[in-house]
Amino acid sequence: MIRITELQLPLDHPVEALRLAIVKRLKIKDSDLLDFTVFKRSYDARKKNSEITFVYIIDLSANNEEKILSRFANDKNIRPAPDTHYYPVAQAPADLSEHPLVIGFGPCGLFAALTLAQMGFKPIVLERGKDVRRRTKDTWALWRNKVLTPESNVQFGEGGAGLFSDGKLYSQIKDPKFYGRKVMHEFVRAGAPEEIMYVSKPHIGTFRLTGVVAAMREEIKALGGEVRFESKVTDFLIEDGRIEGVTLADGETLRSRYVVLALGHSSRDTFRKIHERGVYVEAKPFAVGFRIEHPQSLIDDARLGKYAGHQELGAADYKVVYHAKNGRAVYSFCMCPGGTVVAATSEPNRVVTNGMSQYSRNERNANAGIVVGINPNEDFPGGPLAGVELQERLESRAFELGGSDYCAPGQLVGDFIRGKASSEFGEVEPSYKPGVRLGDLAPSLPDYVIEAIREALPEFGKQIRGFDRDDAILTGIETRTSSPVRITRDHETLQSLNTRGLYPAGEGAGYAGGILSAGVDGIKVAEAVAKAMLADLQGQ
Repeated sequence: MIRITELQLPLDHPVEALRLAIVKRLKIKDSDLLDFTVFKRSYDARKKNSEITFVYIIDLSANNEEKILSRFANDKNIRPAPDTHYYPVAQAPADLSEHPLVIGFGPCGLFAALTLAQMGFKPIVLERGKDVRRRTKDTWALWRNKVLTPESNVQFGEGGAGLFSDGKLYSQIKDPKFYGRKVMHEFVRAGAPEEIMYVSKPHIGTFRLTGVVAAMREEIKALGGEVRFESKVTDFLIEDGRIEGVTLADGETLRSRYVVLALGHSSRDTFRKIHERGVYVEAKPFAVGFRIEHPQSLIDDARLGKYAGHQELGAADYKVVYHAKNGRAVYSFCMCPGGTVVAATSEPNRVVTNGMSQYSRNERNANAGIVVGINPNEDFPGGPLAGVELQERLESRAFELGGSDYCAPGQLVGDFIRGKASSEFGEVEPSYKPGVRLGDLAPSLPDYVIEAIREALPEFGKQIRGFDRDDAILTGIETRTSSPVRITRDHETLQSLNTRGLYPAGEGAGYAGGILSAGVDGIKVAEAVAKAMLADLQGQ
C-alpha cells in the first residue's frame, strides 16, 4: 500500500477528479491504480475569502508499488501506507471462570467492555444510570419540566456524558497504534455514518449516537458479556492492596480481581469512596467558565467568508485562545456548531451547562465554552478532592443566581464586559432549557476568572468579527470541562499505583478528554486487563 499526503483538489471537484489526481501525482497509467481509499479529508479556512480547497490523504494499491516508491524516495508526501488494522493482543481460554468488571458505560467503559468481549473475556458492565431510551426521557424531563433524576441525566447512563454532546470524534492525542481507527470502525459497524472514517472533524450527533451505543451494547451481550443498568457501585473490596470485588447499592457483592474504573468526570460520590478506601487519588487542573452563543451565520461568515453556507463545508466551527494579563489562559472548549446549550447537572439544586449538536448541525446558534484554566494547590488547596468541592460550591451558587429552579443565570456579552447587569435579550435568543434568567454573572465564578474572560472577549472579537457583539449571550456556568481528580495509575501496567487489579480509565480518572480519547483509553486498559488475566492464569 502507498500513502499520498497533501493532495489538493478544488472544493467542488467531481468525484472522478480524485482518481485522475492520484494517477497524475504518481505518474502512472489509470490501469495501474488498482484501488484507493480516502484516509483523511480536510480543508483550511484560516484566511477569509481565500480559495478553499480539499486536502486529501489517500491510501492506495497499485501495480509495481516498490518501483513507484523508489521513484518518489525523496518525496515526503509519497510513502508506504502504515498498517492501521487492529489486532487483538489476547484470547481468553474457553474455561475462563473469572469475569472482569467494568464500572461505567460511557465511551471508555463501552470500548473497554467491547474489546474484552471481542477477546472472549465476557465482562460484566455496571452502569449506575439507565439505558439510552429511558435515559433520554429522564434528560428531557429536566430540560422541559425542571425535573431532575440524579442517576439518569446528561452525566449518568448508557453512553456517558458524551452521548448528549456534539458527538465529536476528533482528538489531539498521540495514537501510534491507530486505536482511534478502531473506535471509528466500531462506530460505523454499529450504524454511524461512514464519513466519520475520513472527514477531518468527524461527529455523529446525539440522536444518531444513541442508536449506535445501543447496537454496541447488544454486541457485547452477544459475545457473552453482561450489561447491568441501575447498578451503582457503592463500595470497593480491597484486601492487602488488591481489589477483590465491589458492592452495589442493593447490597449485592460481585467478586473480581480485575476491575476497570471507567468513571465519568461527575462521579463525585465514587471519587470520595475510593479516596476513603485508600486508593491513590490526586487533584488535577480543570477549567471553569460560561457558554457563549452567537448566530451560526455570524461564525460561518467570519470563518468561511464567501464559502459560508457551502453544502460540503457545513456549519463552521472555531477555536480561540488568549493569555490574560493576570496570567490566566482563556480558551474555547467543546465548540458546538449549529447546536444548543443544555442543562447538564446531575445533582439536585445545582446548575451546570454543556453544549450539544445534532448530526445536521442546523440549529440557529453556535455555542462554545469560554473557560479559564485553574490549578490545584494554587487555586483550590485542601487535598485531592478540593477541586470537587470547588465545583460543587460554584454550581450551587449558579443554581441560586438562576432562580433556584434549574434555570441558568445569563448576561449579554456587552453588559458583561462593562460590568453591568443585563435585563433584556437582544437579537440572540438563548437556547438553554429550562431557561435563562438575565442578571450579573460576576458573582458566579472567582474574580480572576471573571477578570480574564472580560479581557479576552474583545480580543476574540479581533480574531472572529462579531464575537464580542453586545447581544451575544453568556450562560452560566461551565464547570465540568474535565475531571478535577486523577486516579493515578502505573505507566506500564495501567493499574492503580497502590491497588493491584484496579484499572483507572477514561475521563473520570483523568486520562481522557472527549469521546475519541476515552474510547482509545478503554481499548488500552482492556488490553492490559486481558494480558494480566492470562499471565495470572499461567502463573497458577
